[in-house]
Parts: sequence; C-alpha cells; structure tokens
Amino acid sequence: MLYKNEQKKRGEKLIQGGFFGDNAGHGKFRRIPRPFVLKDGKNNLYPDVRDDVLDYFKQNNIVWWGGKSPTGHVLSSQIACLNHLFPIRQDKVAVLNLLKSITDDFIDVFPIAENMPGYIQFEAVGGVTNYLNEGTNTRGSNCTSVDALIYALHKNGKRFLIPIEWKYVEAYGNEDKSLEDKGKKRKSRYDQLINRSQYLNNKTQSCCWYEPFYQLMRQTLWAEQIIINQVKGLEADDYLHLHVIPDHNTQLLNKTYPYSGKGMEETWRQCLTIPDKYKIISPKQLWSKQNASTPLFQYIQQRYW
Repeated sequence: MLYKNEQKKRGEKLIQGGFFGDNAGHGKFRRIPRPFVLKDGKNNLYPDVRDDVLDYFKQNNIVWWGGKSPTGHVLSSQIACLNHLFPIRQDKVAVLNLLKSITDDFIDVFPIAENMPGYIQFEAVGGVTNYLNEGTNTRGSNCTSVDALIYALHKNGKRFLIPIEWKYVEAYGNEDKSLEDKGKKRKSRYDQLINRSQYLNNKTQSCCWYEPFYQLMRQTLWAEQIIINQVKGLEADDYLHLHVIPDHNTQLLNKTYPYSGKGMEETWRQCLTIPDKYKIISPKQLWSKQNASTPLFQYIQQRYW
C-alpha cells in the first residue's frame, strides 16, 4: 500500500477514535466530503497553540495552503510542520535541540524579527525584496517561501540560515516544468541565477525543472541571495538546507528519477558544489532530543509516528 493511503487510513482511525473531537470528520476537500478531512481546520492544529497560529498568520499576512484558513486535511505537510515546530518556536533550548539532532556544530539560535517573533519563522520569504525575479514577496503564495527558517550561530563563528522544507505524504510524477509558456517564464527567472550560483553546479539544469528538485533549486537560490544581499535581520555567512521527510515515504525518497537514474537524495546532492549543505532527516529524528514526557511530544507521537 502507498504511504499516502496508509496515512489516510491512520488519519481516519484517529478521527473515528475522537482524537480531534466528536463528529470531526467528513469535512470538504475540493468540494467533496472526505473521511480524512476535518470539518473545522482549526482542530487540525495542536490545541495549545491554535489561536496563536491563527494570529501569527494574520499578523504576518501569510497565506494558508489551499485557502484563507487552516486546511482540515489531516495529511497536510504545512499542518504537520506547524504542529511539530510552532509550539516550541519561542523556546530557545528546544530549537537548539532540533539542530543538535542533526549536528553539534550549532551553539546558539537567534530570534527572527517579525510580528510575534520567535526562534523559528514560518513561510519565510526574506523580507520585502524578492531576489529570484518572482515579483512581490507574499508569504505562502506565488513566490518561493520556506516552510520554516532557523537563524543560528555555528561553532566556527559564522551565522547560518537553516531553511527547512517539510514533507509528509508527497510524491511526484515526471512533469517537466520548463515546457510551454509557463516553463519559459520559469527559465527566464532562474536560469541566470542557476548559472551564476556558487552552490549549484552544471548538473543542476538536468533535474531542477522536475519536482521535488524544482523546489529545492529555488530554496537553494533563495538562501544564496539572502546571504549575498545581507538582508537586514538575517545577515548570514552560510546555510544548511534541511529536508524533513518521514522514513516510510519511500515513494518520495526511493523513487528512481528518470533524468538521473538515482534516488532523491543522491540526485540532489550531485547538483550541489558542497553536497553536505543538504540533509534529509525524519520528523521523529528531528525531535529525538526533545522532552518525551511533555503533552506536546505525546500528541506528536500519537498523531504522526
């Protein structure tokens, strides 16, 4: 069974068992009632931060995936990211422990200025100016947005951007995003940036017009441009790109991509001048150094792991 279908069944079971409250399921997704969709999308969020998440999105003019409010789809990766990270975004020790689950190289994290600031920013676009030729920066819509961003201090004294791309059940086909008029527009935006990049090499063009590499390419360029332009409040020397993906999503991780003949991780790392700038980690491993006795940990474990 596909991982996505397994998680649908799991989500339905949680709904039926009252995890989200009574009579919670069969909300509409794409105008059709579905058993794995909540009637009230607010209930898709960890209970203790529901109102704070809504305020954060409103105050920072962030567009929700799929609409004007949180989706009720229990397999949403945006919701999964928020449930794992938003409750700890103002806890410096907890955020630093996220990084320590990957490496001990980071010794501090910095708050990121915005409305309702914290040590993790969501749907980050890097300020007012768009450096990727995409037009106006709108957090969460119509431009390159990073699911989550941490701003950290490395033990070597350098400041790092740590963009986080969060996946849950996603898997992709083989659509070539460089074709037709939309493709020409995409290439006109990014070609020159790719060719001048110090982080992307000459293999990038062979795969970066296909997902998930199209997204990874744009986020790599985004980090590079924020560093080059020394954006106020995010002045950085380097970056580390994290891709959070459940271990069991083999349809994404282990697919043999036709334009490379390799899996996802190997395909993208071969496009980077410094492959170690990109790391994959599971949500469970990312949370491995958090306090397992908290209600939040229990919620995350029961819902996702």
